[in-house]
Amino acid sequence: MNKNIVLIGMPGVGKSTIGVVLAKILGYEFVDTDILIQRQENRKLKEIIAQEGIEGFLDIENQVNANLNVDSSVIATGGSVVYGKEAMEHLERIGTIVYLKLSYESLKTRLGCLSGRGVVVREGQTLKELYDERMKLYERYAQITIDEEGLDVEETLDKILRSLNKENI
Repeated sequence: MNKNIVLIGMPGVGKSTIGVVLAKILGYEFVDTDILIQRQENRKLKEIIAQEGIEGFLDIENQVNANLNVDSSVIATGGSVVYGKEAMEHLERIGTIVYLKLSYESLKTRLGCLSGRGVVVREGQTLKELYDERMKLYERYAQITIDEEGLDVEETLDKILRSLNKENI
C-alpha cells in the first residue's frame, strides 16, 4: 500500500487546488513541488527558467522530485515533472500516481496566458503541441486517470476518492 498520492497533469488542471482539499479529507499533508523548487532555489519558477534555461529547470525539478521524502502526503507536481525519469520512478515507488486529465479545449480556456505561470514551453512551441507531447507521458505514468471534463472540484474529488478506494489506499 502506497502512503502518498501524487497528482500529475497539465498546468491549470487543478493539481494544487484539488490536492489541498484531498489532503484535508484524508488527513494527509499537502506538498506542492513547485513551491519546494522555489524555496530551494530562492527564486520564482519563471526566474529559474529564464536564468537556467528549460533544461536547467528540468534538471532542478527532476532532482527535487527524485529526492522527495514524505509520507501520508498528497503531492501536487509541476506539469513538466514527467520529463524527469528519476523523479517519476521515485514518485511511483512512494505513491499512487493520479493523472488529472482535461481536454485541450477546456485547458486552453482555463489557462489563458502561460507566460506568468512558469510553464516549461520551448521556443515556438504552441500550447497544443505541448499538450500533445505531455499527454503521452502522463498516460504512461498514470496508475489512475481522472477525466475532469465538465466536473467541478467536488465531483473531481469524489471521482478520485472512489478510484483510490478501488486501489486500497
